[in-house]
Amino acid sequence: MVAVHFITAQGKRVAAEAKAGDCLLEVAQNADMPLEGTCEGQMACSTCHVIVSPDWFARLPRASEDEEDMLDLAAGVSRTSRLACQITLSEALDGLEVRIPGESHDMQRR
Repeated sequence: MVAVHFITAQGKRVAAEAKAGDCLLEVAQNADMPLEGTCEGQMACSTCHVIVSPDWFARLPRASEDEEDMLDLAAGVSRTSRLACQITLSEALDGLEVRIPGESHDMQRR
C-alpha cells in the first residue's frame, strides 16, 4: 500500500491509502477531495491541480510540456504544482503529501 496525505485548503490533513499504479486523481476523489478532473485524466483541463510538498516534488517524474501548458491555466499555481491525473503512485511515493489549492472545487458535488 502507498500512503498519501492530502492537506485541504482549510489546513485539515486527510490520510488515504492506495495501491502502486493508482492515479493520484482517483485516490483524491475517493478521499472526497474537491478535485473535479473534468477531462477524466486526458490532460485537457487543470481541474485536478494540486501542490506537491517540496520534499516530494523532486521524487516525481518531470512534468511533460503538455502538463506544464495546462498548469499555466490553473489558478493558484506554485513552483511545485502538478496535475493529479498525471501522477501514478508507486512504493517510492509512500507518504506523498499534496495540498489542495483553495481555488479547487468540484462542480459535480454541490
